[in-house]
Amino acid sequence: MPILNKDMTLCISLSARPSNNGTRFHNYLYEALGLNWIYKAFAPMDLAQAIAGVRGLGIRGCAVSMPYKEDVIALVDRMDASAAAIDSVNTIVNDSGVLTAYNTDYTAIAQLIERNKLDTEWSVILRGSGGMAKATAAAFRDAGFRKVTVVARNEEAGRNLADLYGFAWKPSVEAALQDAAGGDGAADVLVNVTPIGMAGGPDADSLAFPQDAVDAARVVFDVVALPPETPLTRAGRAAGKTVISGAEVMTIQALEQFILYTGIKPTPEQVAAAEEFMRAQ
Repeated sequence: MPILNKDMTLCISLSARPSNNGTRFHNYLYEALGLNWIYKAFAPMDLAQAIAGVRGLGIRGCAVSMPYKEDVIALVDRMDASAAAIDSVNTIVNDSGVLTAYNTDYTAIAQLIERNKLDTEWSVILRGSGGMAKATAAAFRDAGFRKVTVVARNEEAGRNLADLYGFAWKPSVEAALQDAAGGDGAADVLVNVTPIGMAGGPDADSLAFPQDAVDAARVVFDVVALPPETPLTRAGRAAGKTVISGAEVMTIQALEQFILYTGIKPTPEQVAAAEEFMRAQ
């Protein structure tokens, strides 16, 4: 890593619960590619002030995580189609004070659905209704899935998300399981897009879905990236299911962010090394 200097380009992330994932991934690639750049994670006390700082200080790029993916929309100048289509932002690029918002979460989810050969005829329960849930729901809809149930305790948010993509809504996992696949209490794909299982949170040791549902599923997908193995992904692996982790989502979306910020596409070998470095923390 270059010694800090006045010409160094800064990129940051904003999250209620910052992790070192993005920091390690981006900084590894900066060093590998010989770039005079640095990446730092922040937990903003005031989101509007933080975004004003991005603009005023010439910070090149800003990753946006829960719970700010929708709140930042009012604070940027332009919405790329990737963000405008789902009203959710996870990336901001600063071009000489003009802030453009993108969403690389959608790209990551779509790639993982295709990579793992998920069948569009399978039933899906998607737990969550925030900005990341929008990106996830949009990716499943665009991939051709129709048997999707959104689970959200907040009825307004849950119904709005479900209606937006032509899906069903249920207030609880139990209700969704009874409705899934003809009422046999099972779903093919379980997707967690809530903070349940996130390190440092009040539900860090909790399962987002009952063990019986995990045992009956084909695929367990947890978007939570920290820790790399959550209670849900561990349960899925132990049950012999196809498991898609938040760490995989993080790698793909972070790579897309890196390209947006720098204009450079690292080699697959460099990306794999950065991912390994990120997970070795």
